[in-house]
Amino acid sequence: MAVKHLSETLINQIAAGEVIERPASVVKELVENAIDAGATRVEIATAGGGKALIRVTDDGCGMDSQDLSLAIQRHCTSKITDGLDAIATLGFRGEALPSIGSVAKLRIQSRTKEADSGYEVSVAGGLVQKVRPAAANRGTVVEVRDIFYATPARLKFLKSDRAETGAITSIVKRIAIAFPHVRIALSGSDRTTTEYPATGDDELARIGQVLGSEFADNAIAIDAARENITLTGYACVPTYNRANSLQQYAFVNGRPVQDKLILSALRGAYADTIPRGRYPVAVLSIRLDPSQVDVNVHPAKADVRFRDPGLLRGLIIGAIRQSLTQHGDRASSVGARDMASAFTAGFGPRFGSKFGAQPQMDPAHYDPSTSPFRPFGSPAGTGFSDNGQRAFSAFSAPTGRSDAPPLTEAEGLDGSEQDHPLGAARAQLHENYIVAQSRDGLVIVDQHAAHERLVYESLKQSLHADQVPSQVLLIPEIVDLPEEDCDRLVARADELSQLGLTIERFGPGAVAIRETPSILGEIDAIGLVRQLADEISEWDDSSGLRARIDYVAATMACHGSVRSGRRLTAVEMNSLLRQMESTPGSGQCNHGRPTYIELKLSDIERLFGRR
Repeated sequence: MAVKHLSETLINQIAAGEVIERPASVVKELVENAIDAGATRVEIATAGGGKALIRVTDDGCGMDSQDLSLAIQRHCTSKITDGLDAIATLGFRGEALPSIGSVAKLRIQSRTKEADSGYEVSVAGGLVQKVRPAAANRGTVVEVRDIFYATPARLKFLKSDRAETGAITSIVKRIAIAFPHVRIALSGSDRTTTEYPATGDDELARIGQVLGSEFADNAIAIDAARENITLTGYACVPTYNRANSLQQYAFVNGRPVQDKLILSALRGAYADTIPRGRYPVAVLSIRLDPSQVDVNVHPAKADVRFRDPGLLRGLIIGAIRQSLTQHGDRASSVGARDMASAFTAGFGPRFGSKFGAQPQMDPAHYDPSTSPFRPFGSPAGTGFSDNGQRAFSAFSAPTGRSDAPPLTEAEGLDGSEQDHPLGAARAQLHENYIVAQSRDGLVIVDQHAAHERLVYESLKQSLHADQVPSQVLLIPEIVDLPEEDCDRLVARADELSQLGLTIERFGPGAVAIRETPSILGEIDAIGLVRQLADEISEWDDSSGLRARIDYVAATMACHGSVRSGRRLTAVEMNSLLRQMESTPGSGQCNHGRPTYIELKLSDIERLFGRR
């Protein structure tokens, strides 16, 4: 078969298969072009999930007639000149506009600041029209209609209008977070208008616009640097988590990316604080020398490669863990919100359905002796006096007693205890929940979950402070590995020995396992070493062994902590509260559940209509 040169239109359509995957890809390329052009206002309008129409309007520097004629040709760009070593713009490949024009109907209007009028060019299915004068405002308007009409096979693989609209919204959110100084508006026939006003340097305000005000209430600031790599942003407390990773945002030199290394490091940072199947919420911004990162990995430019991935991964994990250590005892604001919403004011239908219809009460003729709702402490009892008295009696009663009177400050509890963040213990409910009073609110603590975290942190500190005890294998295990993996493992031998794993070279292409961590019991030592070799090869990190040890410590902590159903004395409860205040990560148990919920006095007053 003879070799022949493909037509320019077919070349562009092939390139479009990589650059333009769906309408959201078009939006991404056009908005990034607008920001590269210095725009401070960007408006996006769509119809039919972007299939029928995408229009992006900006107030950037604009283009003259010569720029327009070149912009729709492949590999024509104003963003790079000499090489790919130091890319500082979002776009640089010069493929987006010709790729879009090859599969859709494209029209561009643009005017520079200095020009009296603008110009327009159209491309439909790869057919280019001549540039002509047109009335236009300063900046650029790019209109894309009937995407993939020239390649019907691709059109069949698009999802529903609703799904494509959601993908566009997700792209716009990422760009909006990355550039808080740009006003961005998103509208169309298939959506209500969403506007993100510019917030200047206030990044948290822009994040709040995109992710909601709850993010700011639960966010912990991140600011760290290592060897000319700067990491800033916000990571939320572990108890504020999601069922998917859609609220994990990462930016490299301002570029929104979805990099596996960064997402893996984020999971590692929250390793023992979030339940399996849940995901942390975070917005991370990484700044480094452009020569230290390769953004030319894929035409979509969502993947990047770092020259020193291990350094970056260590920075992310270390910075987030340090911040969680300092602020990890905070409880999620969502818990307080859900608790407040669970309360029902007064005796409404919720109680009527349980006790049956109740007679209407006339306050002027109210008789306590005949009322079905007796006051607290009434001798007749309706469940309130009996249950309430038992709950408060259980607070100070040692195990086995049920007749202890309710505890008050007059019985020896110093009122200054309320000045502590978690306040002073006031009651134990259902022999599991500690109710504490602080100066400005109410705190409810799950005693088992709280003590589980305290025991776990103590175990971890003990294990990691000194060498982890090891058990000697009667017969050493021999692991065959590639020579380079053996070299990496032996280079880490001292570090692994501190964790209870002793290895040494055993001829070419093999290592011998002499000792394993005793806390792990009987394990697949060969499988463990192979996993560690893979981790060190990919991340220059041996966190897997430490993670296994931490997992066993978590299991031991769960079985060794204060169980539900045990009555605690006032001293024990307050001691638990004070330990929680001084222990990193005490806001959640080892399984990621919250250990306490705080309700502010203002929230309580709002429940009773005082605010």
